[in-house]
Amino acid sequence: MAGFTINGVSKVYGGANPTETLSNIDLKIEDGEFLSILGPSGCGKSTLLELLAGLQLPSSGEVLFDGKPLRGPGIERGVVFQDPSLYPWRTVFRNVELGLELRRATKAERQERVQKYLDMVGLTGFEHKYPHHLSGGMKQRAGLARALANGPEVLLMDEPFGAVDHLTRLQLQDDLLNIWEAERKTVVFVTHDVSEAVFLGNRVVLLSPRPGRIKQIFHVPNKRPRKRDDIELVSIQNDIYAAIHDVKTQEHLEYII
Repeated sequence: MAGFTINGVSKVYGGANPTETLSNIDLKIEDGEFLSILGPSGCGKSTLLELLAGLQLPSSGEVLFDGKPLRGPGIERGVVFQDPSLYPWRTVFRNVELGLELRRATKAERQERVQKYLDMVGLTGFEHKYPHHLSGGMKQRAGLARALANGPEVLLMDEPFGAVDHLTRLQLQDDLLNIWEAERKTVVFVTHDVSEAVFLGNRVVLLSPRPGRIKQIFHVPNKRPRKRDDIELVSIQNDIYAAIHDVKTQEHLEYII
């Protein structure tokens, strides 16, 4: 099992002038689910992901993983950031094997697992290239392969395709879904792109502007493979845009009052 339960979680930063980033989040993430988290800049999306990764602890409430309180990072949770942060002095292969190397996996195991995931993300033939030889999309593929090679039960992804061009982004979305179909890991995917959130996710959690609260949860039909122009997906996108507009309107009214 690789699911999360988030109970009444809030996160506050600062001392004399505290800033509340997340407020009273209640959410259950099922084992094997692909969950998209959507919201405007500064709403706490990345903070929520870091709480799931164990990189931060909540100010109040609790995060459970497999029913147990989450107290810190763990190898069962792989994190993929927007910047893959590859080591420039290591080849693609050696970047991907880094976690396995730190865990003292055998050379044979490292070879097998690294090659498997390089093949899966479409980097066959680039094993001995250095990061400066790679495009932005290829670097992100290498970062994804590195996370997968460690064998996590969960992938936590923080706007991983935000820095690549539009066509590359669409291809990476397709590739990620193919990997998810093959591996069936739990994926939590943070984005500010409505169409991306709907195309990828089984559910889309829409957060309000700071402090982030769950504004609404949208359920996406499970049929796959999906087409981006599917009328059901477009309808959900329109519903999300309407909900975002409602939030902005409410904020404006509260400001006037």
